[in-house]
Amino acid sequence: MPAVTPYLIRAYHQWMEDSGLSAHILVDCTNTQVIAPKQFIQNDRMVLNIASVATQSLVLDNTHIGFKARFSGQSIEVYIPTDAVMGIYAGENGEGMFFEAEKHAKKADKKPPLTLLD
Repeated sequence: MPAVTPYLIRAYHQWMEDSGLSAHILVDCTNTQVIAPKQFIQNDRMVLNIASVATQSLVLDNTHIGFKARFSGQSIEVYIPTDAVMGIYAGENGEGMFFEAEKHAKKADKKPPLTLLD
C-alpha cells in the first residue's frame, strides 16, 4: 500500500495555493538523496518554499518533490524524496502538518531482532 504522506503533501499544497498562501516544506537533509543548496542547511534541516510563484516545473509525486528555483541568483534543480519531508506548512501563518512523529512511530512499531538464550 502506498504511503499517505505524498497525498497529504499534495492536498496541503493545493489548499495553500487556493488560499493564496505560500507552501513551505521542512526537509530532513540527513537523507542522502536530497539534492538542494547545501549553504541553506541548518541543524541538518532546510526550509524550502514550494509555492508556484517560487518554483518552476514543480513535481509533487509519490516518490519525490522536484522543481527548479533561484538561490542567490542561480537556477538550481532541487530533488527531495517524500520520506525526507518532515512537514508542510503555510509560511504566512504556520498552518499545516508535520510528519516526523509519524516516521518515528513506524520505526518504533518494528520489533527488535531477538536472540534465544539457553
